[in-house]
Amino acid sequence: MTAERTTAQDPEQSPLKRLVGAPWFSDLAILVAFIGLMLVGGLLSDVFLTPRNLTSIAVAASILIVVAVGQTTVIITSGIDLSVGSLMMLSGVMIGVAVKNDLGVPVGIAMGIGLTALLGVVNGLVVTKGKISDFIATLGMMSIALGIGHVISDARPVPIIDGGMVALATGSVGPIRTIVLVSVIVAILAHIMLFNTRFGTYLLAIGGNYEGSRDLGIHVDSVKIRAYLISGTLAGLGGVMLTSRIGSAEPTAGAAYLLNGIAATVLGGVSLFGGRGTILGPVIGALILTSLLNLMTILGIGVLFQPIVVGIVVISFAIAYRFRQ
Repeated sequence: MTAERTTAQDPEQSPLKRLVGAPWFSDLAILVAFIGLMLVGGLLSDVFLTPRNLTSIAVAASILIVVAVGQTTVIITSGIDLSVGSLMMLSGVMIGVAVKNDLGVPVGIAMGIGLTALLGVVNGLVVTKGKISDFIATLGMMSIALGIGHVISDARPVPIIDGGMVALATGSVGPIRTIVLVSVIVAILAHIMLFNTRFGTYLLAIGGNYEGSRDLGIHVDSVKIRAYLISGTLAGLGGVMLTSRIGSAEPTAGAAYLLNGIAATVLGGVSLFGGRGTILGPVIGALILTSLLNLMTILGIGVLFQPIVVGIVVISFAIAYRFRQ
């Protein structure tokens, strides 16, 4: 899972610079960083590397992985989706609405993911056809989705008592937790899409050279709309996963996943300028973020200080990747 868009190598570059500039280097670097974090965590705490805690990390990271994969699809095109947190919340709220009206959880899941997918398309249309900055368009959608969720839920949580949701959160398929398996499947499918389909090639091409891609006959608007569709759909799926984990449809849920989703893509070496990135990178980035928060909690580092540490780590990686270019 380490392929990404390649560029011509300067024959006069030093071997070290060619190594650092290799397409697979960012994945290798983030993997080494993750292994290093796990080893340090194991030295600092006897609890950190226990099977129970590792399972807890994997479960917590699975939701972030799904959201980060969706965000990666957009960022690779040099865009960004600021509405994912609100879309996650809205997806969960739709499940709550279905439960309150005796429609059943499956109908709620379909309504939630269907609505967030539709709003993802709206994001894409506003950006491409409306010629509005993706930052402004998705910021507006973030507010709209947040408002819709609060109105239809009356800003109150709805308990979700359903065997299927419980199975998603706590069930297992063999040794693998169900919710973790969902994130693995999403990551594998996204990798195949990005590096083994024409659509994935178009995503990378548009991010690398928008006007050049248009001149080559690529329907750039259609590709970008589908990228936002994927982001909206996966945000909805992430909302379902989050709702199953906390056991209720919370109108305040999902907010943290916007910044953490972007942070995971940055840690994973996805260029915010577009045209370069992998799926493996953000997956490991999500694992690093989750593991780091878990370790700080075990070590007794206060919740108020944790965002500071995470911010320093993300900025450090961003600077390192920037100098690599």
